[in-house]
Amino acid sequence: MSYFPAFINLQKKKVLLVGGGNIAYKKLEKLLNFTQNIAIISLDFSPEILLLIQKHKLHFSKRQYKVGDIKDMSIVVVAVDDITLQKEIYEESSAYKCLCNSVDSVEYCDFIFPSYIKKDELTIAISTSGASPSFAKYFRIYLESMIPDGIGEFLAELKEVRNSLPKGKERMKFLDTKVKLFLEKL
Repeated sequence: MSYFPAFINLQKKKVLLVGGGNIAYKKLEKLLNFTQNIAIISLDFSPEILLLIQKHKLHFSKRQYKVGDIKDMSIVVVAVDDITLQKEIYEESSAYKCLCNSVDSVEYCDFIFPSYIKKDELTIAISTSGASPSFAKYFRIYLESMIPDGIGEFLAELKEVRNSLPKGKERMKFLDTKVKLFLEKL
């Protein structure tokens, strides 16, 4: 089954990360590109994750996960090797209408982390629906090399123009023309 691609605004969402090792660190790095409203629970924390916690002033608890820790969360990422805990948190998450991602256990996931490119306002996500994360990673690298320098400035210009013109066909036509000219120069 394929996953529905959606971009979620995390600014007003609470995220819980369960785990403090290398995989949790990688997930935390990705989440920090979109929000700092992240709490972390783990018995142990890698030095790298502790640096990110300190740098971004994140809330963390050095303890085991307890039932109810996700009751006020919108999203939980379970980055632990304990499959039983992954399953328990996944099952609990539905009671709180909290989206769950259990790393490397798609059967305990409401969503997956795609491979993605983030350059200023441009975000491109790549997913193989779990078939081959390796392909998604290398395809991301391939696509990243094709993104033109200055894309951030161009998107900022488009945003400014879009906000300054009234909605309607004229604005759409003007922006379409501007984008086509930009792409033809590549």
